[in-house]
Amino acid sequence: MTSLIRATAARGALLAAAALLAAGPAQAAPGTTDGGDYLYLTVAKGDSRSGDTPGTLLLCDPPQGHSRAAEACAELDTVGGDIARIAPIKDAMCPMVYAPVTAQAHGQWNGRPIEYRETFSNSCQMAARTGPVFALDS
Repeated sequence: MTSLIRATAARGALLAAAALLAAGPAQAAPGTTDGGDYLYLTVAKGDSRSGDTPGTLLLCDPPQGHSRAAEACAELDTVGGDIARIAPIKDAMCPMVYAPVTAQAHGQWNGRPIEYRETFSNSCQMAARTGPVFALDS
């Protein structure tokens, strides 16, 4: 009887170990880095606060995270990480179509916490106002 209990316990331990190995390597949670400047960026359709919107971790030393990461990091560097201070593109020609998008960012810049959330009337308006920072799909 004791050997049956040991065999069952051993089989359970092996199954648990196999499940952990099959899960793959551990991933860092959004917003955790080894230091330096980073922002976790999301763009959601509408003005919702959906927590399940996929996003991108923009790292700036070296720039990585999306196709325009180097431009985004340079732009953020000029405004000290304050997205609201990015100069809007003056000659942007955006359609007058209401298709709201909500841009969110949280992270750290120069050791300072960054929180940003704004809803724009459409993605063109967002791009004209935030430059390459939220260019997640280009």
